[in-house]
Amino acid sequence: MTSLVGTGVLLRFNLRRDRLMIPVWVAVNTLMVLSMPNTLKSLYGTEAERADLLHQVAANSSFRALIGPAFDDSLGALTAWRVGVYAGALAAVTGLLVVVRHTRDEEETGRQELIASGVVGRRASLTAALLAAAVASGVPALLVTAGLAGQGVAGALAFGLGLAAVGMLFATTAAVAAQLTESGRLARGLTAGMLGAAFVLRAAGDAATPGGAEGSSVLTWLSPLGWLSQLRPFAGERWWVLLLFAAAIAGQGTLAYVLAGRRDVGMSFVPTRPGPSSGRLGTAGALAWRLQRGSVLGWSVGFFLAGVVYGGLTDGVADLVGDNAKTRDIIERMGGRSGITDAFLASMTGMLGLVAALYVVASVLRLHGEETSMRAEPLLANAVGRLRWAAGHLVITFAGSALVMLLAGLGFAVGYGKEVGPILGGCLVQLPAVWVVAGLAVLLYGLAPRLAPLAWAVAGAVLLIGWVGPALDVPQQVLDLSPFGHLPKLPGGEMEWGPVLVLLGLAGVLVAGGLAGLRRRDLTT
Repeated sequence: MTSLVGTGVLLRFNLRRDRLMIPVWVAVNTLMVLSMPNTLKSLYGTEAERADLLHQVAANSSFRALIGPAFDDSLGALTAWRVGVYAGALAAVTGLLVVVRHTRDEEETGRQELIASGVVGRRASLTAALLAAAVASGVPALLVTAGLAGQGVAGALAFGLGLAAVGMLFATTAAVAAQLTESGRLARGLTAGMLGAAFVLRAAGDAATPGGAEGSSVLTWLSPLGWLSQLRPFAGERWWVLLLFAAAIAGQGTLAYVLAGRRDVGMSFVPTRPGPSSGRLGTAGALAWRLQRGSVLGWSVGFFLAGVVYGGLTDGVADLVGDNAKTRDIIERMGGRSGITDAFLASMTGMLGLVAALYVVASVLRLHGEETSMRAEPLLANAVGRLRWAAGHLVITFAGSALVMLLAGLGFAVGYGKEVGPILGGCLVQLPAVWVVAGLAVLLYGLAPRLAPLAWAVAGAVLLIGWVGPALDVPQQVLDLSPFGHLPKLPGGEMEWGPVLVLLGLAGVLVAGGLAGLRRRDLTT
């Protein structure tokens, strides 16, 4: 087929470009899953304890909304319950990032036109991107299947296939979005919006259905993340659910191929609406806001809703933990030893701080995208300095992260209904660590723009340490590698200004170094 000529070469090229990003996302997802059986075994070592946990989940709609339903009290089934939704979401994010990076981003920067001038088929780039996403989805599936085989081969295979299917489903969703839109930013935003909608539908459906019930809500079946839980690994596998994934992947993939054959390189079916060149866009800061306002709005809504959900869970934490000393110890390692309620609130605000690190990396790297797509060059050819241009985006980065954490605190207050001030303090105290991650991204972009994507690896490592470290009881020295390991545990703990000020100073130095590098180097061509 001439339309696929060159696919193999492009696939090798894509994997070479992603030789850092894909392994980091794979490692985070795989370690999160494979660490869970031993953690659960240490927390709930007897069948009676696991049966009691199953009963608690079935009786608590908030926990079902947040994590999903549990269908059996075996270690394998509880592992699929505890990490299934989030492992599926990470697989989806990996798939969509890989596909958009190697399709719409390439067209937006003009590189795809250069590639297409060679001996390359019309659909080779799309095929290579989907195959790269298949590698990113298949490797963790294989590792998870092998790692969980001791809990039951059939369940491990079902769980691994489910994770791979979720990753490929959203990869094909991103492939369709890349054909419809004219920018990689919009393609990522649309696909991420679909993922957010899938999470909300699953949460609403699972909350409305008692855990372990034979029936399921219609809302659950409208969500691919709901399909993953309804596959029921280690709990009487429903293999036919995989047919839903296969049909959705085939349908979206076919649509993407049809659309790819009906448009010119660089064009789209939904062209970007041209905006005014004066007025509200008369300054670099206003342009940066115009470019990033959709992202800020999406993250703000997501953090507020997450705060409401976590706040609603707080009153039931003490009952769920009960007398389980090991569970209490993990929560206290994450949130401090000031009581289980305050420790849970502190650990959840810390988790949202870790997720906010992903927002600031994406926001900072928008500078890199503007530069590599050659949109920054004509702007800087006018009376706009580099520092002024970069400052417009960085204000959105730092102010936006403060906004999302503030809204998360307000969400906690709404869900919990008390201790508004301490909870807001617990959210806002995460900002110095978030800003250190942002500063590292600025430094990489300013000094070595080719290494700027390594900022994702930094964020992934921080996320891995914060999520998996306390559960695995890793040494404190490892936890201290993350800037979040030096923050005071609020609410409940004592406010320590020393580490906070040091982190703020470090963030400032990193940003200054990055801006100095940007000012002196040539623009990327």
